Amino acid sequence: MKKISVLLITLGLFASSNMLYSQAKKPTLMILPSDNWCEQRYFMTEFDNQGTKQKVPNYKQAFQEDVEIGQVISKIGSLLIDRGFPLKDAEQELKAIEARSAEDNMTTSTTSGSSIAESPLDKLKNKAKADIVIQIWWKVNKTEQGKSVSFVLEAFDAYTSKRIASSSGTGTANSTDIVPILLEKAILSNIDPFTAQLQSHFDDMFNNGREILLTIKKWNSWDKNMETEIEGKEITDYVNTWLQQNTVKGKYNMADATENIIRCDQVRIPLYDVNNNAIDARQFGKGLQKYFKAAPFNFEVKLMTRGLGEAILVLGEK
Repeated sequence: MKKISVLLITLGLFASSNMLYSQAKKPTLMILPSDNWCEQRYFMTEFDNQGTKQKVPNYKQAFQEDVEIGQVISKIGSLLIDRGFPLKDAEQELKAIEARSAEDNMTTSTTSGSSIAESPLDKLKNKAKADIVIQIWWKVNKTEQGKSVSFVLEAFDAYTSKRIASSSGTGTANSTDIVPILLEKAILSNIDPFTAQLQSHFDDMFNNGREILLTIKKWNSWDKNMETEIEGKEITDYVNTWLQQNTVKGKYNMADATENIIRCDQVRIPLYDVNNNAIDARQFGKGLQKYFKAAPFNFEVKLMTRGLGEAILVLGEK
């Protein structure tokens, strides 16, 4: 009788742990073709990043002209959805961005007339607000047994662009399946370790906060700097105090602090606000902006961002 009771308790604990794990919040994913895949198929374009030409994937062209990419993403997406991961549809998000591009093109600075500088991928990340971007590369191999597919699947944190999961392999060759099916079968044998890496990264973010970069600068015309004292404390000290109070578990690293600039990396911010809305670097930076705009500072503060994961505050003017 005692053995049966112990067994029932053990099974109950196991079931409870499984239920808690299955109910754990999953990261939102977005699947895209890799840069190398786009380069090999000439789906690349150039854009002007503040005077510097940069070559980036042309996802819109890839979705419109390639007959396999849509099916491939659909197959990989179905594997991830089956494992409880919510997906953002990159193709639909691109269409929404295009619909708003005319409005963005008309947006200029109120002082200098400068336009918004954003790469196509930054625009996509900002619109989709995915936690993780998954990139897929594949090639078809011809063998005596038929075609096989080699693949590389990589996942990157959408905020920091750090690689957080990867998987690669080659599927079994046959002469009947089309490429998306061959790729799905090749990935299937590797998908569970890959999704475990995704979930582990997201669990770390959930417990320790999302990582962003925070930079605080000053305009040359400002009559103060980071060493200026306000009510007996330097501005740098106020930044330290605010970060200790507003980061998750007080986790951040002040990588550089001079009279003109403060750079902080590994800044851990909450994933969600009180209304369960995702928080990005802009929203976090807005909190510090409001702090400096209020007494005893009463500073003018300009807030800028790079992608989802970097906030830049410039003190003294807008």
